[in-house]
Amino acid sequence: MECRHCASPLEKPGDFCLVCREENTEAVVLEAARDRVTLTMLAAEDDRDRTEPVLGETTITTTPEDGENEPIELRNFAGLVGDEIRRKRPEEVYAGGERTVIRAVREDVHHKFYRVDADDPVGEVRKRRGTRALDVVETPPVEKIGGSHSTLIGGRTGMQAIQTVAGHPHVKKVIPGPIDAGGNGSQSGLRAKVTRADDGGNVRMLLRDGSSVQENRIVTTARDREMGERIRADLNDVLAEDEFR
Repeated sequence: MECRHCASPLEKPGDFCLVCREENTEAVVLEAARDRVTLTMLAAEDDRDRTEPVLGETTITTTPEDGENEPIELRNFAGLVGDEIRRKRPEEVYAGGERTVIRAVREDVHHKFYRVDADDPVGEVRKRRGTRALDVVETPPVEKIGGSHSTLIGGRTGMQAIQTVAGHPHVKKVIPGPIDAGGNGSQSGLRAKVTRADDGGNVRMLLRDGSSVQENRIVTTARDREMGERIRADLNDVLAEDEFR
């Protein structure tokens, strides 16, 4: 494949061009299993010079280990996947499949991650990218948290859950609400869930810790319920991957 900007040869399809310093891949889709990950590279949606948006595929495999060797094997596997992502330098990464593998890859790279669950993940991502057009908020997560209620249930763990949600690029602000201590007791520890979007695309996050419940308002960049529901799904997936659900 040649660079779509300067026509210099690329070692692999979709690689970042080291000659003109331009990206060729805008998004990477990961289909993850415990023993293999397939990466599909997608061109920019507005690349009018290219009729085929899929630039290529790469599959990376591993032999899963058991016992004390598993963490090292999984980390090495995620590192290989991360190396492939880094050489593309995409704007976004979409991932579906085995959560353990996805979590390990997320820890290895620092790109925007979005969860996708579909029989045809590449087709679903292409459809999602074509209609999303949401603004990205670059504000650090801690600066997105505000409001008149400063106390969070769950202490440090509750703050970690809030910052996990605040770190999403389509979240503008997280506004903690009052704490209701009249719920049913639970021994499962702190749990977090993002509820259905309203007509303006904003959502609410429920924190539960024992008998205490706190409802926190999340202001997003979505402009309607449909786009808000996509953000809600992303947020719940991230919370699940970080074991808050």
